Amino acid sequence: MVQQLLIQYKQILSDYIANRQEQNLYVGQNYVRQLMKKNVAPEDVINIHKKAIEEIYDDLPEKLSYAYEFLIEVMVQFGLKFREHQSLLIKQEELRIEMDIATRIQNHLLKTTVPQIESLDIGMLSIPLRQMNGDCVYCFLYDKKDYLSFAVTDVVGKGVPAALCMSMVKNGLETLEYANNNPSHVLEVLNRIIEKSVDDSMFVSSFYGRYDLANDVLTYGSAGHEPGLYFRASDESFHDLESKGLLLGVLPEVKYPQFDIQLKENDFVVIMTDGVTEIRDIEVNESRNIIKEITYLHRHLSAQEICEKVYSELQKLQDYAMKDDFTIFILKK
Repeated sequence: MVQQLLIQYKQILSDYIANRQEQNLYVGQNYVRQLMKKNVAPEDVINIHKKAIEEIYDDLPEKLSYAYEFLIEVMVQFGLKFREHQSLLIKQEELRIEMDIATRIQNHLLKTTVPQIESLDIGMLSIPLRQMNGDCVYCFLYDKKDYLSFAVTDVVGKGVPAALCMSMVKNGLETLEYANNNPSHVLEVLNRIIEKSVDDSMFVSSFYGRYDLANDVLTYGSAGHEPGLYFRASDESFHDLESKGLLLGVLPEVKYPQFDIQLKENDFVVIMTDGVTEIRDIEVNESRNIIKEITYLHRHLSAQEICEKVYSELQKLQDYAMKDDFTIFILKK
């Protein structure tokens, strides 16, 4: 095989030396591409070139032969690194395909339908930093549509482990959909599930709310989650929805307090993950004030439009470079 390659290459090289035409160069380039497809190593190509030169010219200086030998030895290392690089590219492409599949599966698993409720306006936006999302918003109606329940959840971590954990959280929420729906109870059950099922280094924060549609009362609890914001339209004031519950998955037996607030016309509640409040070079308290300003300025818009305004304005502040998954959920009366 090597002898056949030498004969072919020698002919191509001789034609180029004799004519030095663009077409001859193109033939040589195409021939090298064919060699690459046959997995001929770079050092073997150099060796073929050396032998072809030696057959074309009888009076080559001996030192030139040494130079070719040096180049062949150098190309041995180059070839090893090149093949290693090619192998990594192939593996990278395989991982990319697997990640695309995993992302589609996660998107399907975490998909939630926004209920259409005449007396309540709902908006949500969840943008992952990477392909797979470590945040989740889950929203559903039950008990003859007397209640709306929702969860905004954030896994401490990123990538595939966080995404798998998030899928498990949603599955846990689905099993509780028709059970005792008090936020304190739901968080306690989720905590036991996560504490038993995930690695010790994986923790989850969650804000869980149950909205009484007949009485316009929001009952909520939090497991180490970013405090929500409550805007009261009557006096145009903001209030933090504080709840000092422990992160999910830290300890097996934890009690989570719950609280009630009454929503009136044009009141709204903003629930977000820390990817919303962690603005580059700005303290968290100041970033919360910025979010208050944005939501207040656009309070006349729909809940979904307010979510999108918050995202676009915070993107501008950070030169469109997100630091974390971005998730925001708004209930507007």
